[in-house]
Amino acid sequence: MTDREVFLDYLAAKSGRPRHQLKDHPMTPVNDLPESTLSGHTQDELLEIARKNAPAVHVDFQTTDKAGLPAALDKFIAAKADGKLLLPTYDENYQAFGLEAWRDGLDPKPSFWIPGAGREVNIDTANHSEAAIGFADFLCAESCTITAPTTPGQGRAFHFLPVHYLSIIRKSKIVPRTRQAMDYYEPAMKSGKLKTSNINFITGTSSTGDIEMVLVVGVHGPLDMTYLVVEDM
Repeated sequence: MTDREVFLDYLAAKSGRPRHQLKDHPMTPVNDLPESTLSGHTQDELLEIARKNAPAVHVDFQTTDKAGLPAALDKFIAAKADGKLLLPTYDENYQAFGLEAWRDGLDPKPSFWIPGAGREVNIDTANHSEAAIGFADFLCAESCTITAPTTPGQGRAFHFLPVHYLSIIRKSKIVPRTRQAMDYYEPAMKSGKLKTSNINFITGTSSTGDIEMVLVVGVHGPLDMTYLVVEDM
C-alpha cells in the first residue's frame, strides 16, 4: 500500500467509519460550466477577452506577428535585461517561432537554462538574471493565465526568479479557461507525451495587500510580466 492509502485507512479507523470510495460514490457534475463558459468564441474574441482581463492581473499584454517578433523581443531586452538575459534551452520553439538566428545573434550573449546542470547552477543563474524570455503552452482568456510545464530546458525557477519576465504565446493556443488546458495536459501526461514534475499556471504578477491593505505588486516573483501573443500562429 502507498503512504496515501495507509494514511487514509488510519483516518477512517480513528473516525470509526468506512473509507469513502470514489467507485461507490462517483462525482457527478451539477452543471457543465467548466466546459461551456466562454465556449463558442473565435480566437480573435478570446484574444480580446484576455487583453481586457490583463490589467486586473498586472500584465503588460502585447501582440505581434511572427515577422515582428524579434523586434518586439529586442525592445523588451533593451528596456529590461540590463545585459543579464535568461533564455530556455528549447530548440523546437525557437525553430517554430523563427527565432534561431535572433537567439544566436544576441549581444551581449544571454544565459541559458541548462538541462542536467544541477539545481544550484540553474537557480543561481535565474536568481541573477534581470530578465527572462520563455515560452507558454496556453493562454487562458478568462483569467489571463499562462501555462508552462516544468521541462529540462525551462525549469520551475526560470519563471519566478528573474526580475522581469516575458512569455511568448501562440494566438492559436488561447483557450477559454484552465479546463481546456487540462483537457490537453491530462492525456499528454498519461500517454507519456509530456513528462513533467509540475505545470505552472501563472496569472500575472504576484501581489499582496496584507500590509495595511496597501497593494504591492511583484512580491513573490518578477516585478512585472509581459505576455506577447504571436497573432499569425
